[in-house]
Amino acid sequence: MRTRSLTTTLALAFAATTLAVFALVGSFVYLALAHQVRVQDDLDIVLATRHTRRLVDELQSYADIERYRERLESQVLGNGALSLKIVDAAHKPLVQHNVDAALAQVALPSPDAHAVPAGAQITDQAIVDMHEADGDPLRVLAADTRLRDGSVATIVVVRDMRDRWLLLDRYRDRLHWAGAIGVLLTFAIGFFLVRRALKPLRNMANSAATVTSDKLHTRIAMDNVPTELEPLIASLNGMLAGLERSFQRLSQFTADLAHDMRTPLANMRGATEVALARPRSTDEYQTLLASNLEECDRLSRMIENVLFLARAEHPQFARHLREFDAGEELHRIAEYFEGLAEDAGVRIAVEGSEPLSADVELFRRAVSNLLANAVRYTPRDGTITLSVDADATSIRVCVANEGVPIEPSMLERVFDRFYRGDPSRGGAASGSAGLGLAIVRTIMELHGGRAHAESDARSTRFVLSFPKAMPRT
Repeated sequence: MRTRSLTTTLALAFAATTLAVFALVGSFVYLALAHQVRVQDDLDIVLATRHTRRLVDELQSYADIERYRERLESQVLGNGALSLKIVDAAHKPLVQHNVDAALAQVALPSPDAHAVPAGAQITDQAIVDMHEADGDPLRVLAADTRLRDGSVATIVVVRDMRDRWLLLDRYRDRLHWAGAIGVLLTFAIGFFLVRRALKPLRNMANSAATVTSDKLHTRIAMDNVPTELEPLIASLNGMLAGLERSFQRLSQFTADLAHDMRTPLANMRGATEVALARPRSTDEYQTLLASNLEECDRLSRMIENVLFLARAEHPQFARHLREFDAGEELHRIAEYFEGLAEDAGVRIAVEGSEPLSADVELFRRAVSNLLANAVRYTPRDGTITLSVDADATSIRVCVANEGVPIEPSMLERVFDRFYRGDPSRGGAASGSAGLGLAIVRTIMELHGGRAHAESDARSTRFVLSFPKAMPRT
């Protein structure tokens, strides 16, 4: 389905709104005018009828009505739409003014049914609607009057409403034309103004179109943009900044991974080429295979760690939280590393006991990575201390070891993937792929906590801070 232009949609909305407003205002003005015209015409009819009855009341007989015909007709002179008719008790016309053949055929109201009684006040409530034979509308008012000799005459004043109908029709037509022209003008002006107002959006689209994989540093300009668009542009620029950082990390991660995988592959290839250069003994071939197996194990661990980090970054990564004694778990981990620690000539001590709610497998992996690092870098006859304590908001698990301190500038970067700033504290020679501490940080982020390092001349300490209120998946 083809989408509509926002500019056209808004312009049509403005036009529809204008049409509705014109219709309401036009209807109100039209009805107000029609009412005012009717009130004015009814006032003319009432006044003409009152004046005529006052004059007739002063006459003696029907003969006087015919004698003063012109004086009575003068009450409706000057208004060609008014007609006057005075009839006697037998409905015989005594005076007729401006009564044409069509009007003469109208069955005027019966004095008994519609005429205002003699002596009663004449108001517009007594006016009735009638129609001529050809359908033209009339407003009719009939009133009785009593002559001096006691006889009764009926005065009928008629207002022909054809001119009013024509006036209102023309006015209505003008309203229609004005409304149509107003709607078209509103659509055209609205289209122009909306298009102009949406120019910043087009500029944003043009700026966004320039962002490519090699131009992620590009940002959408915020100069001369409406206030309403500033949060949107700020959000988009923030998103681009996040994409740039993620892309840089991904590029660096890919480069580091390729570099670290190339080293064991190069070792295996070099050793194999040397072995194939000339015939070797069985022992030499076995030594070569054992060396290649070690390199394969190293590659396998690297791939496993990379897969773990990739899965951990997925929003649906599952954590199985349960409560356990962190001190007991540290004792189990220390026992597991007892043989490795004896070979390295170091001791492992465990201190403290606190209940902790976490994923046990991830907890073991994080502490094991830290402990393996500590065993690797602790000098002989040194001591590694595993401890757990708590404060008001968190539970802290600490792995502390003696040895060469870490430079302060490296304390945070040691948790980056493949980062090995100090060759003496890691690298291929030590069997580390540069992912152990990155895994520790990822595990802590999954638990809503944080990992940080502290180092001085006394010892190096890696601290895991678990929140007491654990977030659940």
